[in-house]
Amino acid sequence: MADYVHGYTEKETYRLTDQADTLSNLLHHDTCYPEGSSILEVGCGTGAQTVILSSRCPKSMITSIDISEESIRTARQRMVEQGIANVSFHVADILDMPFEDETFDHIFICFVLEHLHAPLEALASLKRVLKPSGTITAIEGDHGSFYCYPRSREAMAAVHCLIHTQERLGGNSLIGRQLYPLLQQAGLENVTVSPRIVYVDASKPHLVDGFSKKTFIAMVEGVEEQSLALNLIEKETWDKGIRDLYRATDYDGTFCYTFFKAVGHKARSPLTLRS
Repeated sequence: MADYVHGYTEKETYRLTDQADTLSNLLHHDTCYPEGSSILEVGCGTGAQTVILSSRCPKSMITSIDISEESIRTARQRMVEQGIANVSFHVADILDMPFEDETFDHIFICFVLEHLHAPLEALASLKRVLKPSGTITAIEGDHGSFYCYPRSREAMAAVHCLIHTQERLGGNSLIGRQLYPLLQQAGLENVTVSPRIVYVDASKPHLVDGFSKKTFIAMVEGVEEQSLALNLIEKETWDKGIRDLYRATDYDGTFCYTFFKAVGHKARSPLTLRS
């Protein structure tokens, strides 16, 4: 796995929660599994998406894993505080999961593939623990899809610092556009991908605050130290770029960004096909 470009700070935990809450309807209005399903959530982090997944599937059993023991502790505490009882947590590596073959009915992975050195290998690992006819749902962003108004060279330079920093750490913040071929190459069938566009202007104050400021700009701001250390940008250019991003959240500004949600199916077993 690549280093997590955003870090494991308390500020990042708040950002992830703001992101999950703000985008819940956009990304998860069609996230629904049959009652009684066994669901594996991969890369649950501090549980921001877990809360939403649990609310969408209250009568299913969810197993959530993450490589960070600290994040798992935070996620467990979050479930206790919110009275959620249908989730169990495990510290585990996506490439070395402690589960038998064909254990889960469905797999859910959100904002994780972008951080992996080998996303195709990860999907193959997930496919191993998925039952025949089960699904893998993958949700990813694509930082290259971002634009804003007023547009400035410095604002885009700051955003590109996020893209390049993640790339240097072995990740791929443009992976949203690649989900269809990735799931196909992993051997999944009937793959479908739907773009989820976030468009923000002053008529949507909840998105100005929750997405533009607390999700996207906060994410860019988080790589300032790395970007300057890597000489990706001059400090003066960086500062103006961040100011210009905030300028685009004013009454006459706009933001636009695209997420991608993919669903792929594992083939039915030969015995199932004959029955």
